[in-house]
Amino acid sequence: MLTFLALSMFAVACLALLRGYNVAFTLGGVGILFAGIGTALGVFDSTDMVNLPDRIYPIITREILIAVPLFVFMGVMLEKSRIAEELLESMGNLLGPMRGGLGISVVFVGALLAASTGIVGATVVTMGLLSLPTMLKRNYAPDLAAGSIAASGTLGQIIPPSIVLVILGDQMSNANQEAIRSHGAAEGTVVSVGDLFAGALIPGLILVGLYAAYIAFVAVTKPAKAPAQAWPTDVKVWDFMGKTLKAMLPPIILIVAVLGSILAGYATPTRGAALGALGAILLATYKTAPQGWARFAALIAVAALTGLIAIDVFLLPKALALIVAIVAILSVLASLIPLLGSGQLADVSRTTMHITCMVFVILIGATIFSLIFRGFGGDEMVAHFLSAAPGGKWGAFILVMLVMFFLGFFLDFIEITFVVVPLVAPPLLAAGFDPVHLGILMALNLQTSFLTPPFGFALFYLRGVAPPEVTTTALYRGIIPFIVIQILVILMVVFWPDLATSLPAKLLN
Repeated sequence: MLTFLALSMFAVACLALLRGYNVAFTLGGVGILFAGIGTALGVFDSTDMVNLPDRIYPIITREILIAVPLFVFMGVMLEKSRIAEELLESMGNLLGPMRGGLGISVVFVGALLAASTGIVGATVVTMGLLSLPTMLKRNYAPDLAAGSIAASGTLGQIIPPSIVLVILGDQMSNANQEAIRSHGAAEGTVVSVGDLFAGALIPGLILVGLYAAYIAFVAVTKPAKAPAQAWPTDVKVWDFMGKTLKAMLPPIILIVAVLGSILAGYATPTRGAALGALGAILLATYKTAPQGWARFAALIAVAALTGLIAIDVFLLPKALALIVAIVAILSVLASLIPLLGSGQLADVSRTTMHITCMVFVILIGATIFSLIFRGFGGDEMVAHFLSAAPGGKWGAFILVMLVMFFLGFFLDFIEITFVVVPLVAPPLLAAGFDPVHLGILMALNLQTSFLTPPFGFALFYLRGVAPPEVTTTALYRGIIPFIVIQILVILMVVFWPDLATSLPAKLLN
């Protein structure tokens, strides 16, 4: 009876989601419905429902999840400040005279946007609106242009700091503790969000390099698909170089500051996210504020914050730290005035609140679903099913990856991470998989799923903003080579785990 109820619960949830019902309320509603059925049949302890708030509260108040709204705010602020547009324009002009240069610049800008925003939908839409018309105007083949933009947009899944990795890291940490407690996994293996950030860095950079290499290969073998652009005769090379550096340096410095502080152990992911949100405010002020004093205040704030870090590192007097902190606070407040006056801060805050509420409501619904599913013995059923899979732990791993890949056609990464990972990760970790290695493979797998026709989320995002001359067939045809690259990188990480585990191990030592 318990097995039947667990399977029925999962099947009803899947059917409801496929019919388009709201994810969070579907998960929570199906869980409560089957809890009532189980209680009526006498096979479910109703006291679990009474204690449900006490179980949910510690989950949604974990400190690491504070990083989610902060990283979202950072990404939305950078998107609204039109940094992407300036990056694409300057890099496109700089690399345009070489064959495939515009396509390669799209990949690099996509990687920078991925690292700064971490939001796949926003990156794909932004890149589609800004660069796709330009690439078509410069006679790029529609399939190559659309494929490169869609693939570059999904880099936000894997290049840190990424919201995907924050949520996945939190769930993998919980799954690791569950594996130690219930499945007999080896104790002493600890995984954190910072570990996943470090583990994703090398595979993410490999993806960027292979994307660029493919575009360069197409440009050499089929020049008509990625033609070179004539260099403007009225503009000097050094002017282009200067404009490009001016566009690239601020977001690169922000990304390095956020990611570097986390990987170096100086800041937790939450504190690093706070640094990123503050940096995005100052960068947006400097880029968009018409008042000279506001830009000056932003520069003073950056200098003061840098000074605070130097004071802490070199153990300088606390009195000096207090003075510099006061200067930093006043400068940040002054830099906020133009953002408040223009309404940009309010707009960014509303978008951040909307995305954050969506994440946490899904988390609550997924928690209700998972707790009741476990009450029916669903976690034990999944563990037994995976342990009985042919091929041992690798057979179970392939099965899990295929299921997650298929679910990626219909569900966003948030639902998959909150619902599927807690069920399938503990048995795999108990079977001997490294949590960082497994987490990176899951992230790469979901990224590939979001690119794969006909249901990939990135394709829907790009289709919505693509001009009529980019047909759906061209979009699907263009994305296939990038999917092959994705699969190649997954296989590389499978056969060479050090690509994902070596950097976290070095940072720990």
